[in-house]
Amino acid sequence: MKKHSSFFALIFSLLVFCSSTAFAQSRIKAYFNNPVNNTVSSGVNAVYLPSGHMADTIVAYINRAKYTLDIAQYDYNQDSYDGAYANIATAVNNAYSRGVTVRWIYDGSSSNTGLTALNSGIHKLGSPTSSAYGIMHNKFIIIDAYSTNPADAIVSTGSEDWSSEMFYKDYNNILFIQDSALAHVYTDEFNMMWGSTTAVPNSSLSKFGPYKTDLGLHTFTIGGHTVELYFSPSDNTDTHVGTSILSANKDLYVGVYDMTRTGDANDIVARKNSGVYTLAIVDQYTPATSTSVNSILSTGLGSNYVVYSGSYIYHNKMMIVDPSDTCSDPQVLMGSYNWTTSANSYNDENILIIHNDTLANIYYQSFVANFTSIGGGSFTTLAGGCNTSLMAKTITNPGSTTVYPNPASNELTITADQPVNTVEIFTISGQEVFTAGYQEPVFTVSIENLPSGMYFARINSQTMVRFVKQ
Repeated sequence: MKKHSSFFALIFSLLVFCSSTAFAQSRIKAYFNNPVNNTVSSGVNAVYLPSGHMADTIVAYINRAKYTLDIAQYDYNQDSYDGAYANIATAVNNAYSRGVTVRWIYDGSSSNTGLTALNSGIHKLGSPTSSAYGIMHNKFIIIDAYSTNPADAIVSTGSEDWSSEMFYKDYNNILFIQDSALAHVYTDEFNMMWGSTTAVPNSSLSKFGPYKTDLGLHTFTIGGHTVELYFSPSDNTDTHVGTSILSANKDLYVGVYDMTRTGDANDIVARKNSGVYTLAIVDQYTPATSTSVNSILSTGLGSNYVVYSGSYIYHNKMMIVDPSDTCSDPQVLMGSYNWTTSANSYNDENILIIHNDTLANIYYQSFVANFTSIGGGSFTTLAGGCNTSLMAKTITNPGSTTVYPNPASNELTITADQPVNTVEIFTISGQEVFTAGYQEPVFTVSIENLPSGMYFARINSQTMVRFVKQ
């Protein structure tokens, strides 16, 4: 018992995924359509796009398309607000006219009035409307995925449906990522729904919702940072949400439109009860659909839990983990995924989990502004940085030890600058689940039988590294 207690005391001071490289500003760009709080910036300010400029930004990226443009958008309603609505359909039509191959997937049960403004030559495919299927709730764009110049490839994803209220009033965020490998996997997912790799859809081969399969490609390195990608319902998305929640060591911020998964709510409260500074925002839709989740969060978080009850919608689906500790795997979870059983098991959805301290701070700037403007309780701004004094006590000789791949599925390779005598693996709660002795500096450990989740490996009783079993 003493061994596990002392181990547990070490967990919160590990040097893991420490982001020492500069933020790849040209590779990942985030935008928010409600005010942000740049006073809590760690150096790169979050960008607020007022007066519908989120739509303008989407148009600007569409205008960059040279070869291909794939759009999977839940709902697109071509309307106006204050006479200044950006015409996305015009940008798409212009792309088509200059020779870009355009494909568009939409939710078959939504109004999508804006589709009538598209050139009739553009092929479109609606999702099924049968009772066995949920909704095609994605909101992603893929630009020039297979260009001969990898820098052309761009993926955009976020929380916003395409309408004036979503762009102007509802709380939303959007991300643009320049990365060819990520664009390829998003394209594979699109093709599965499209039923074809050509410009023309094949409805007889298309797969939506529970009929899709796991593509098996989930981890990418973008700008020196790990990025995880999961699609619903094939990838058991809620498991990865839970893993991300439980990885929080210092602070945790959740802002989602709808949450019905009581397991996620309990995990959030558990982090707060373990000493993690925890705040949450949900839209008024959550207590209307899940009294149990509302009860768990309101009882467990108190004034650190706020329900948006304004005239519009809190439509974000985001989480920020440990933005105040650069040595505790800061990360952002975002995308189209609401934290519901429907989103996990029936809908077509996507999420990204981005392990990046600067991006975590950027989203934190947005969350702080959201929480205070919505009327949350007192807000504590935690000191940022890395707890080097605790690191010095717990990591006495890290050397050049590495653990990869991370996340891992079946095997974990460990490399060290000296022979390894012992390797111990612990759960996040301190339970030892593996121990073995080795006499070489490079070796492989089978983790196939471990449940998915966060683990810690202790090497030669001194070097500590954290990894994810997916």
